Amino acid sequence: MDSLALTSLPGLWDRALASQPAPERWVVFATLVAALAVVVPRGVWRTARNAITIAHEGGHGLVALLTGRTLTGIRLHSDTSGLTVSRGKPYGLGMILTAAAGYTAPPLLGLGGAALLAAGHVTLLLWLATALLVAMLLMIRNAYGVLTVVVTGGLFLLVSWLAGPQVQGAFGYAVVWFLLVGGVRPAFELQAKRRREGVGDSDADQLSQLTQVPAALWLFLFHTVSLCALMGGGRWLLET
Repeated sequence: MDSLALTSLPGLWDRALASQPAPERWVVFATLVAALAVVVPRGVWRTARNAITIAHEGGHGLVALLTGRTLTGIRLHSDTSGLTVSRGKPYGLGMILTAAAGYTAPPLLGLGGAALLAAGHVTLLLWLATALLVAMLLMIRNAYGVLTVVVTGGLFLLVSWLAGPQVQGAFGYAVVWFLLVGGVRPAFELQAKRRREGVGDSDADQLSQLTQVPAALWLFLFHTVSLCALMGGGRWLLET
């Protein structure tokens, strides 16, 4: 395929939907081990958690838009916290879904990514991730957030355009394993924080105020979604 075909719209579409062979089994397990090595140690996790925060706040923002709210901005902070601000009714289903989307977004994105990898769509996974990051960049309202999203999006873009199929495959599996494994830890961190500090302004506490359902039940939902996504997505990845 020549360069003109690759840069034309049909050529790009064909490239995005093309299936790539699954990497060797050792690559699948190696990327799982790499994800665990990033998520489990506290020191490494403190930095890597920024990527989970991008997915977390992006989930809030996307669901806010889908439920008819007006997204006014997203901020990402160096302590791996974030803030998504939207306008609309401060109650009702849209607000509830928006508040619930944060902790569930990373594992659900990982599950969707695992489905794409199981179908052999590595390039499509990388391009969709890049498109979501570009869309999110438009709503970032602080310098650290812009830097974080630009670096992350640039990495996806470079791998998807310049790397060979084997490197793309390994990168795609590493990213999805990270989302699946890393999507589990924040709910446990929130549970530990609430045990130490009591009621706060976390997503679970906000959902409790919105629904009169105890925050512990919302935490249980976050745990259930993340663990089920890890089991389901992990099974797809290990069976490829």
